[in-house]
Amino acid sequence: MRKVRILVAEDEPRYVWAIRTNLEARNYEVITASDGQQAVQLAADAQPDLVLLDIKMPGMNGYEACRRIREFSTMPIIMITAMAEEADKVLGLDSGADDYVTKPFSVPELLARVRAALRRAELTEAPQSDACFEAGELRVDLAKQRVFVRGQEIALTPTEYRLLCELVKQPGRVLVPAYLTKKVWGPEYEEADRLIRQAIHRLRRKIEADPSNPKFIHTRSGMGYIFLPPE
Repeated sequence: MRKVRILVAEDEPRYVWAIRTNLEARNYEVITASDGQQAVQLAADAQPDLVLLDIKMPGMNGYEACRRIREFSTMPIIMITAMAEEADKVLGLDSGADDYVTKPFSVPELLARVRAALRRAELTEAPQSDACFEAGELRVDLAKQRVFVRGQEIALTPTEYRLLCELVKQPGRVLVPAYLTKKVWGPEYEEADRLIRQAIHRLRRKIEADPSNPKFIHTRSGMGYIFLPPE
């Protein structure tokens, strides 16, 4: 059986050593890149199962590398950042990352996030119902995991796709953030409201004609989010 392959894009040798040592001890295969351009090239050539991507690297930074990888792959990406500001984390999520860890991080935390990201990827790839959900200009092909708006296919990350599926499968029902984060990201993320806010924001930009005045995904202040098919 092939080992799970993880690309570690990090330019600080001490972090590379620590991450590689702990991942290999858990039987993961590890490949490394020391800058953003090399990370994008390895992501395309080696097809890793997951990318750990540092933000501050020489040349192309992690944000740009993440955006470039998202042009050709939906592989899970976890950003590694020494920046504690919320705006920096939001920028990473907006670039297409699925999650982030902040330096200095503990080994158990990093491993837990890796396991969770890989688990979510497996769930996304699992066969689903052959039903096709349609609501106005939106069509979600659950069998082929494809989304169309006004006849045009929309590229969603695995996280965005899982979130949309949770919403469309329960139309008219208000889903609280804790429920959505647990279903989409896993039980480790029940209180991660920032993740759900940013994912909803990205999803609206992709499927709504006017994200500031959404037709499909509505916010119920103090409660959660609701999918309302147009009449």
